[in-house]
Amino acid sequence: MARWDQILSLPVQSPPTLEFSSSELVWSKVEGWRDNIDRVALIPFARVDDFVRGESANKECPTRFHVEARRRRPAESTYKPKVDGILEYILYWCSFGPDDHRKGGVVRPSRTTYVPKKKPSGRPNTKRGCTCHFIVKRLIAEPSVALIIYNQDKHVDKKGLPCHGPQDKKSAGTRAMYAPYISEDLRLRVLSLLYVGVSVETIMQRHSESVERQGGPCNRDDLLTHRYVRRQERSIRRSTYELDTDDAVSINMWVESHQNQVFFYENFSDSDPFVLGIQTEWQLQQLIRFGNHGLLASDSKFGTNKLKYPIRSLVVFNSDNKAIPVAWIITPRFASGDTLRWMRALYDRVHMKDPKWKLAGFIVDDPSADILAIREVFQCSVLICFWRVRHAWHKNLIKKCSELETCAVIAKRLGQAVQRICKGDGTADLFEEFMENFVDAADFLDYFKAIWYPRLGLWTSALRTLPLASQEMCSSMEYYHNQLKLRLLNEKEISVYQRADWLVDKLGTTVHSYFWLDEYSGKDDFARYWKDEWMSGLTAWQKSLQIPDSDVLIEGDYSKVVDQEDRHKVHVVRNPASEYALCDCNWAKMGNLCEHILKSIKCLRDKGSITPSVSMFQYMQALVDMLHCPPHDSLIRDHALSLAVWVQTQLNAQLGPGSGQSKRQALQLTTATPGVVRASNRTHTLVNVENDLTELQHPSSATGNLSGGKIDRVATENGTCTDIGSAVEHSSVEMQTSPVSISACATQLFSLDGITSANVFAENGDVMIDEELDTTKNIPSTDASLQI
Repeated sequence: MARWDQILSLPVQSPPTLEFSSSELVWSKVEGWRDNIDRVALIPFARVDDFVRGESANKECPTRFHVEARRRRPAESTYKPKVDGILEYILYWCSFGPDDHRKGGVVRPSRTTYVPKKKPSGRPNTKRGCTCHFIVKRLIAEPSVALIIYNQDKHVDKKGLPCHGPQDKKSAGTRAMYAPYISEDLRLRVLSLLYVGVSVETIMQRHSESVERQGGPCNRDDLLTHRYVRRQERSIRRSTYELDTDDAVSINMWVESHQNQVFFYENFSDSDPFVLGIQTEWQLQQLIRFGNHGLLASDSKFGTNKLKYPIRSLVVFNSDNKAIPVAWIITPRFASGDTLRWMRALYDRVHMKDPKWKLAGFIVDDPSADILAIREVFQCSVLICFWRVRHAWHKNLIKKCSELETCAVIAKRLGQAVQRICKGDGTADLFEEFMENFVDAADFLDYFKAIWYPRLGLWTSALRTLPLASQEMCSSMEYYHNQLKLRLLNEKEISVYQRADWLVDKLGTTVHSYFWLDEYSGKDDFARYWKDEWMSGLTAWQKSLQIPDSDVLIEGDYSKVVDQEDRHKVHVVRNPASEYALCDCNWAKMGNLCEHILKSIKCLRDKGSITPSVSMFQYMQALVDMLHCPPHDSLIRDHALSLAVWVQTQLNAQLGPGSGQSKRQALQLTTATPGVVRASNRTHTLVNVENDLTELQHPSSATGNLSGGKIDRVATENGTCTDIGSAVEHSSVEMQTSPVSISACATQLFSLDGITSANVFAENGDVMIDEELDTTKNIPSTDASLQI
């Protein structure tokens, strides 16, 4: 028992990397079988595959570990709980062993039927007698923990000599120098190209060209064979989604054979609906990479009118702020209780890989979303995205109202109503007035009353209570929605849309392949084979940034923007001061937010002709609300001022303020550590500070960005800034208030138009700038009670 007491007292290690090897673990030596000393470590059982992959990617001796033996206790069997009981036993062995097919090598008696090949040293399945292996045990006492026993960690044969890899001189010139199989990245690349329709010959031709450019093979991936690619293509061609005529049975069979792609599954029952959560290993990696200190957005109810079950997509935003799907949830309904279960399962899966993973904000596009469940699981602020409603209004307005001038007036009125509601000075009565004033547009009003009037109360409540996501986020979500529509709903036989097994198969194969290739750096090599489904360009926001100001002409209620592809073509934008503007380009006619509208808005804001965005207004309002926090001399008010000053300098550094001098001042300020303004050094009264902040958000003086120097002046007149240590010293001051928290205020940074979530993020009430900007600073939160 002393041995097991010693083992169970060891710490469970889980390195924060996606994959890890034995060199990243701390090994302990305990007494083993027959007086031997075992080298052991404990890791989460769910991360055994991560350890196997990390150990296989050994640079000094690349290899692959296979399951040589496995024993598993049946789930239905009864057993007596005991400290040394084992639920599962797995023996992993280096794929270059344990048999030795070299000349004079030893083959186990059970393998005597093996027929030697003519050139065994050049075969990928060659056995060279490697003794490297380790044992994984899942204990009854701790089912969530894996005990690893790793006594033979050297890739040598029974004589103690290197038997494969660069250290084995006899393997020079053979495939034994490299890993026995291609990497997971190359396997995904080959499968993705095949799923999207690229031929075997084209894949091999491009691969051969890349190997020749680098001067010959240097790793196992360079030895990709035509036979392997052809075998994968044949497997895809012969596969079928219909595993059974009964759709429910077929889904169960798919789930059983794709356990590594399912993070949550519940079949139909008397009380609960069918719920299936799909997430591949690559999607999990993207969620960990881009979701940590970033945004996670929900595209809900895709395919409600065509598919048997609608799809909810969870997406993150890469460095270019393009949406990447990291999970798909399929269910006939999205109820609150169901949301909490699958969301908790997703969060636990991520935290199993990276315990320090932290989400900064969650964007929803449905006012009925379970906000409490999101906050409970992810512990972050929640924003709302209005793109789906704006898209539907715009699309039906163009379709049901023939006069463009009337369309422009209606769109402008709807935009003003939404903005007033978001700013807190409007209610659903604004839409009542709208319907009374536009009785002439009967077709559109009939549509509006039938579809949206019953939902206005829910949407109004959500817009008044939740921060609004920025136009850039809306543009990314809109682009992703169109990508998914092109890549999924393109079947000639529409009857397949009513089968759930087709849906899960298409998402996990073809659709997943398109999004994987979007992030593949070498996708341009296959540009000539792209189809319409391979829609992978810039979002409307990114396109708007490439339009020079000289190509935009503002004339009253119109703006003219030169087409960037056809310079002889000019697009007319009606009501250019709002995202509810109308443009005559094809993308806008489909109800989408086009680059010409976004560019017109940016030009007007740069000139100071229109008010800042709703997102900027809400951020400034949060700062003003914090200034009203009692007591009069509270630390949270100081923190709000310091936060506003520091955020302004970061915005100036990224976007560029109005003048070169203020830009130099902003860059100088970003090098200083932000802190809390000392109350004793104030020379600027609270009233004046509030007036400055209020003036920034007032329509009459808004400039669209904060480069006017107002907040900079607030910082100068309030005295010097202390360091972080001073803030920590005052963190014990008790706050007698519960207004908008610093965390919510900081998360508003995601909604500031032009700021990318990859550069600015909030964490636990802190505001940070990404390391890419080389200005990483931190403002500590003042009190735990301020967190959402």
